[in-house]
Amino acid sequence: MSLKAFHIFFIVLSVTLAAGFGTWALRQNTPWSGSLGVVSLAVGAVLAVYLVWFIRKMKRTAL
Repeated sequence: MSLKAFHIFFIVLSVTLAAGFGTWALRQNTPWSGSLGVVSLAVGAVLAVYLVWFIRKMKRTAL
């Protein structure tokens, strides 16, 4: 597995885990869980944007 493929796999895994944790946190009934869930979902969204940027950059760069 190339470094590029591993990086893409790791980002996809991170997005999935952040979305799953954010969803779980929002379903809890503790005082901090709502803000923790929102922050986690925001991090997942930023990682998804980074993933799209990285894939586009790799398509432009011929290695």
